[in-house]
Amino acid sequence: MRLILLGPPGAGKGTQAQRLVTRYGIVQLSTGDMLRAAVAAGTPVGLQAKAVMESGGLVSDEIVVGIIRDRIAEPDAAKGFILDGFPRTVKQAEALDTMLAEQKLKLDAVIELKVDQNALVGRIIKRADEAKAAGQPVRKDDDPDVFKTRLEAYNRDTAAVTPFYAAKGQLTVIDGMQPIEAVAAAMDKVLGG
Repeated sequence: MRLILLGPPGAGKGTQAQRLVTRYGIVQLSTGDMLRAAVAAGTPVGLQAKAVMESGGLVSDEIVVGIIRDRIAEPDAAKGFILDGFPRTVKQAEALDTMLAEQKLKLDAVIELKVDQNALVGRIIKRADEAKAAGQPVRKDDDPDVFKTRLEAYNRDTAAVTPFYAAKGQLTVIDGMQPIEAVAAAMDKVLGG
């Protein structure tokens, strides 16, 4: 099973991905984690990435797709994978499609968790206020200003990926504002589990 989870920060992708990993025996692939691992392992693509990162540049889509190609060839990804944090742009989605076709693979599902972004911001503000009131530190991701910046970046860049997959007939939209269990049940129905 190969799938992509889409949706803005705070939509519940991480929560659902963890559940799918356990239920289906697949791996969750984070491009950031894969990039760091490839650099640490000194793979050819990792060495390219390291050179770019050390010069302060952004790693190209070609390098990231190369890292994904290498990672999905590893034994633990044989049953499938969930891409987390990729693709972030239509160009990346196109590059991913090309790479998967070259590997004679295809995506089984692209699922978007659709959420009310204003409600998400409210939820983050409430969580930050509760942490402060309890004398606990506010997680960086729960800082309302940081969260709003991440949301703006998603709307500017990544939201365009959704219509790309919709146009190909690959997108399934699930109401991410439902309780966690209801979102999980809807995802299982899409995935045939």
